[in-house]
Amino acid sequence: MCESDARRDHYRHNKTIEELFEEDKVNCHELPKITFDTSRIKSVITNNWGKFYLNNRLHEYSSSPRHANCRINIKMTSDYVIVLDENYREVVSHKRLYGDYKQESMEWLAYLKQISVRPRALKYSGIYDMLPDSMQQFLGRCSNTEIGKVLRVLVELTERTGFDSALATVDNALCYGASDAESLKNLYRRLYTQVPELPPMKPQLGIPDISQMTASLSEYDCLLKVRG
Repeated sequence: MCESDARRDHYRHNKTIEELFEEDKVNCHELPKITFDTSRIKSVITNNWGKFYLNNRLHEYSSSPRHANCRINIKMTSDYVIVLDENYREVVSHKRLYGDYKQESMEWLAYLKQISVRPRALKYSGIYDMLPDSMQQFLGRCSNTEIGKVLRVLVELTERTGFDSALATVDNALCYGASDAESLKNLYRRLYTQVPELPPMKPQLGIPDISQMTASLSEYDCLLKVRG
């Protein structure tokens, strides 16, 4: 319908609308090849935990432990707040917060990576007190040799599906009384992979009661004597 309507004469010019449109296309300038950036670059100061505030200190965002107590650059768009390093490369990205009330956006990956490098200093790093209570409880159950392995597993799980899924895995591990890295991996597979959970198998009636066999090393002694 639109194509046929464009073939009628223009009410003022002695040409069809289609011909005038083609002339306009020829005289149009090319669109810019570089996307127009509507974001805003701002400089902020972080606190002891590498966090900074926006919107009159109502909205709190994390950066990384490496950027604690220093001035950093952030890139603000309508949807995201992006933390940049000294070379303006992305460190971490947050969904931008809106509203006139206190909110926090915490990205744990950079913090987990930091403490996984030096697990022995976990409780003195300041990051330990920031962790959720269930994660502190789980790490408190782990041995000194196991803490480093657990932290590396938490980094891996957070990279895969986010910190919330890693925390849910820890909560399940606490229910089962687990305190090692392998248990975390197995519970994560059960929760977040397509593995059907089978019901418990009920033993059938009539299964014979087999007594346990006892090993007798004297039989081997006799055999060795015979063989000389």
